[in-house]
This record gives sequence, C-alpha cells and structure tokens, in this order.
Amino acid sequence: MTRSSAFRVLLATAVLLCVPASATTLLKMDLPELSHSADVIVHGTVRRMESRWSGDHRLIVTDVEIQVTESLKGQASGTVLVTQRGGEVGDIGQKVSGLASFAPNEEVVVFLERRGPAFHVSGMAQGKYKVLRTEGETRAMAVPESTGEALLLDARTHQTVTSSRPSLPLSDLKAAIRAALQQPAPMRSQEKRP
Repeated sequence: MTRSSAFRVLLATAVLLCVPASATTLLKMDLPELSHSADVIVHGTVRRMESRWSGDHRLIVTDVEIQVTESLKGQASGTVLVTQRGGEVGDIGQKVSGLASFAPNEEVVVFLERRGPAFHVSGMAQGKYKVLRTEGETRAMAVPESTGEALLLDARTHQTVTSSRPSLPLSDLKAAIRAALQQPAPMRSQEKRP
C-alpha cells in the first residue's frame, strides 16, 4: 500500500467515525484537486462496456473502454480502460452509490487514476463530465456527473456540503483544467503524491 493510499484509508476511516452512516461518503473535490490528483485526463467516447466477476468472484466490476479524442493530462492515446465496482452479470447486479455511470457512445471528459493495468475515476462521480452537443453539434457543454445519494464532505471541516459544479462549455472546462495544471497543486493533492 502506498503512502497516499494509506493516508486515504486513514482519512476515510476518521471521516466515517464522525458522520452518520450513508451509502457512500466522499470528500468533495474541486476542479484543481481533480486535475492534480488524476494521472490522466481524457476527452473521449465510450466504445465498450462489459461487466464481469472479479478474480475472487466476490464482486462484480465493469470495464469501460474509452476511445481517446484528446489527452488533457498524461500520456493516453488510442483507448483507456476504466474499471469500477458494480454492474450486472446474468441476473445478478451490484450497485455502488457515488460512482460515475457510463453508457455506450457517450462522450465524456474523465479524470483518471492508474491502479494496476486499468484506471479508476478520480473522486468517483466527481471525476466525470458528460459532453452534450447542441446547435447542430457545434456547441458542446460539459455537464458534471451527479454524485447521487453519496454524502459529500468538506475536506477541511468534515461538514456535509452539496455539489456545486456548474455545467459549462467544453472549451471552458478544458481551459480550466489546463489553467489548474499550471498552478501549484492544492494541499490535498500534494499529500497524495510522495
């Protein structure tokens, strides 16, 4: 276990002891934190999704293959494989509150952390924007993924907060990511990296 993983486990344990029980509890991440914590940020299209049993046959996981249109951070070309808990195999399903959801042919911007051979979405649902095109496909809007029933906590106060990420033009989202990456990493992101 890396130092950053151990820190996150310890922090999550401390947070869970201080708040009422909920399906999923997440520390709220803003765009600079997401940008710096991600190993790779890509704009692309979901090409394939497949749910399967994990190697120990205890969990269902879903593999999401994303065709990369543009890499905004890190080295990603061709496709990236995102794996996350939950999905359906036969007539058995598992759902994890707070995870990003994907659909075939969906255009997305995702903030990804590498874990082994696959990626996971940084900040769970907070690390995904769905791209919606309007006006004859010329104007693209980036719509943040809902965190659903997940409980969001402020990282400093540990008080519950609401998600306040607005939808914005795709070009503005990309510009904000690039600008965030030009700035020093926020303190929490610096703690992640040894």
